Amino acid sequence: MRTDLFDFELPADSIALRPASPRDSARMLVVQPDGVLRDRSIADLPLWLEPGDQVVVNDTKVIAAQLKGRRIGRDTEPKIEATLIKRLDGSRWQALVKPAKKLSPGDVVRFGNEGKVCLLGHLDAEVEHKGDDGEVTLSFSFHGPTLDSAIADLGSPPLPPYIASRRAADERDAADYQTMFAASEGAVAAPTAGLHFTPMLEDALRQRGVGIHRITLHVGAGTFLPVKVEDTAGHKMHSEWGAISRDTAEALNAARANGGRIVAVGTTSLRLLESAAAEDGTIEPFDGETAIFITPGYRFRAVDILLTNFHLPRSTLFMLVSAFSGLETMKLAYAHAIQGGYRFYSYGDACLLFRDKSLR
Repeated sequence: MRTDLFDFELPADSIALRPASPRDSARMLVVQPDGVLRDRSIADLPLWLEPGDQVVVNDTKVIAAQLKGRRIGRDTEPKIEATLIKRLDGSRWQALVKPAKKLSPGDVVRFGNEGKVCLLGHLDAEVEHKGDDGEVTLSFSFHGPTLDSAIADLGSPPLPPYIASRRAADERDAADYQTMFAASEGAVAAPTAGLHFTPMLEDALRQRGVGIHRITLHVGAGTFLPVKVEDTAGHKMHSEWGAISRDTAEALNAARANGGRIVAVGTTSLRLLESAAAEDGTIEPFDGETAIFITPGYRFRAVDILLTNFHLPRSTLFMLVSAFSGLETMKLAYAHAIQGGYRFYSYGDACLLFRDKSLR
């Protein structure tokens, strides 16, 4: 499909720079299957679900993947910023760096911040390989848990570029950019629909008879990358590691067999569930990589309802919600949200989408 079909005008002030407080006070636009729109709040979520429905959240935990340093070993030492995007092994990471033109294979980058020194000494990394669009392979001088500790000490939360370009990350982001479910370290971007959840909301869902299940998808920085090709068929998704346990898969299948609906919290949960689903909709245990790219025409097998934030124009995520609820429906919903002052993207408000089953 043509990428420009997924374009729309988004005012810069529609992008939230801080989350709502408390988290479940964020607004929620309900998009019903017939296209009817309802303005509600996250705290109303239990009212829109039925006993027996199953909510699925992503329990990935964001690491301090934003590193700042300088190139060393040459006549000049330009500043270098790196965002870790994917672990390759115990000492190597794929990363996005800027300015990439200042680095070549064999260069060494020394990471550290003024006044904040890693307890283990300097954190050095050699540029092992340089790819396209600022992507490099960094081979660090530390390995395994030692490297993890150094990154945690020197790094900062990798805020999305549309927030980071307007303000610096601070101590509030260290807490704000983690969901209450965060347990499994490995993400470099938050599963942001989960940011709306509070213990009070979780209790209300359980009292309603709604089950809550955890799966893991380590969100990569590819979620921020724009679609630059004119046709979606030419876009390459970055792969991400995910896992669904056998117990969780069996519980979801049993609930669905009894008429319960699967409610994905976030596009990350949805993408993993769909990656693990068989043709008949049965969810299988999963442990591996997925690079699933969902655009209109995709036949959903596992997910019935999606809670997700508002996404950017021409993004893979807006393409996904358009596949779920219909492109025209989502354009109307987003126009309503913009006019109504809803807040967009990672720290913004949410919409509750009921799958348009006529799009199968």
